[in-house]
Amino acid sequence: MKTKKSFIWLAFLILATIWILVRRNQQNDYNSITGFVFGTVYNITYQYKGDLSSEIEAELKRFDFSLSPFNDSSVISRVNRNEELVTDTFFQKCFNRSMEISRETKGAFDITVAPLANAWGFGFKKGAFPDSLMIDSLLQITGYDKVKLVDGKVIKDDPRMMLSCSAVAKGYSVDVVAHFLDSKGIKNYIVDIGGEVVVKGKNSQGGLWRVGINKPIDDSLSRQKDLQTILEITNAGLATSGNYRNYYYKDGKKYAHTIDPRTGYPVQHSILSSTVIAKDCMTADALATAFMVMGLEEAEKFCKADPNINAYFIYSGKDGKFETYFTEGMKKYIKEIK
Repeated sequence: MKTKKSFIWLAFLILATIWILVRRNQQNDYNSITGFVFGTVYNITYQYKGDLSSEIEAELKRFDFSLSPFNDSSVISRVNRNEELVTDTFFQKCFNRSMEISRETKGAFDITVAPLANAWGFGFKKGAFPDSLMIDSLLQITGYDKVKLVDGKVIKDDPRMMLSCSAVAKGYSVDVVAHFLDSKGIKNYIVDIGGEVVVKGKNSQGGLWRVGINKPIDDSLSRQKDLQTILEITNAGLATSGNYRNYYYKDGKKYAHTIDPRTGYPVQHSILSSTVIAKDCMTADALATAFMVMGLEEAEKFCKADPNINAYFIYSGKDGKFETYFTEGMKKYIKEIK
């Protein structure tokens, strides 16, 4: 009897040791890389036996060569200079999805906002502080219905029109890296580029990926990391847009980088931060921006009309205190409230 108990105990120890070693090996298979791209930091963690950093960097460079307005040789820069060219796949996919979301949001999201963003000092070209006459003039060359893609070529109603995908390209770049990891058969990863995220599978501890939403405290240097809440998600894209990082003051008034393409002016709504979870990060990125443009009432109405949208808004309530609104579908992701 004693021998039998000893055998059972030994078998238990062997199985436990094997389990610990397997878990340790699984955790050790997770690789993390950090870098700088598109003016921001990226952090990517994936489970794979091998270093993919050089291939990921090459993919990001290809993407930059397509959609960065700060790269004079990029496809979008050449489009803005009205050069004759057939655009690449990155540009075409971004353009087509942007047009779809522009129609869905009735112009709250619009990649033709570039001249207005430049005029207010938030674009790829710095402009002087615009007056009402300049805004009216720029609105004449703004509007997603004034540009189209025909056989890969951009056709503008007015050659002065310019495009900027800054409100969607970062999210799209996250999707691009995620698709690359998928092509390698990788089942568990997180791709984070400047706070825009795609997650798949599980983390190294075997749990869901945890992503924090920052409190929208004015912080132009991005040093403030206080969290409003923590989400647990997998197999989805997440993006946050806010007016607490990119802004300036003039004559005592705050001007933030979110420009309403319909009015030509920086938004002055109560929403301080908009977070969206969607099937892909490009969609999440575009909708997060659109909700910042809409304002709380219009954004709530938009979300209620589509139960598939998962959104979390932080807005300024009474006495300037942070208040939150989140959709019914968002509740399942919220695991910790600060």
